[in-house]
Amino acid sequence: MGARRGPRKSFISTINLEDGMPSVPQALSRLSTELAQARQQGQRLVKLIHGYGSSGVGGDLRFAIQRQLLEMQENGAIQACIFGEDWAISDTRTWKLLQSRPELKSDPHLGQKNRGITLVVF
Repeated sequence: MGARRGPRKSFISTINLEDGMPSVPQALSRLSTELAQARQQGQRLVKLIHGYGSSGVGGDLRFAIQRQLLEMQENGAIQACIFGEDWAISDTRTWKLLQSRPELKSDPHLGQKNRGITLVVF
């Protein structure tokens, strides 16, 4: 008898910021609220889904969220943000995170260069 395997357990909480097609101000407000809640719950890492403008128009949401995250990183509000296109073993920050959290190697987005996600490390 083979071992039973259930659904793959996710080691990263996911926050879908593009759900409901929010405006940029709405998404930024939700980003702030969701990250505060994640921090309160003791989460060390979250994956944001923000899309990448695949409709051929803009990508305004992605750019605004990533800009906000970079400011938060510079101000010390978050430890790091890793954009989906950099979420690969070849990226120094990703490699360092994977060394401390090897279970993240099973993340389905790892190495996919998905511009529609960003990882946030507290």
